[in-house]
Amino acid sequence: MQTAFIALISGLLYALHQDFWFWRRARPLVFGFLPIGLFYHAAYTVAISVFMWYLVRRHWPSHLEDANERQRVSHASGAAIAGASGSERAGGSGGAKPLGRK
Repeated sequence: MQTAFIALISGLLYALHQDFWFWRRARPLVFGFLPIGLFYHAAYTVAISVFMWYLVRRHWPSHLEDANERQRVSHASGAAIAGASGSERAGGSGGAKPLGRK
């Protein structure tokens, strides 16, 4: 039921993004200065942001974050791999080194 609702809202928001009805006109002006197409996209952006917020809050795969956190903690507490420091493994050594030099 909930998955069908999310799919329906996603499809509706996708269809509403195709605003061909405001392509050729700038009138009426919203608030006296804002073209209707620009106002429509601003309102659409707010609507899609609220929907994405809902999706992240309710349907985020937390089991993946838990696995990532466990992996990060195990690497932070372990010794350096193959003699390289953590910053060198992560690319944080400050730039590339010339070939042939260590």
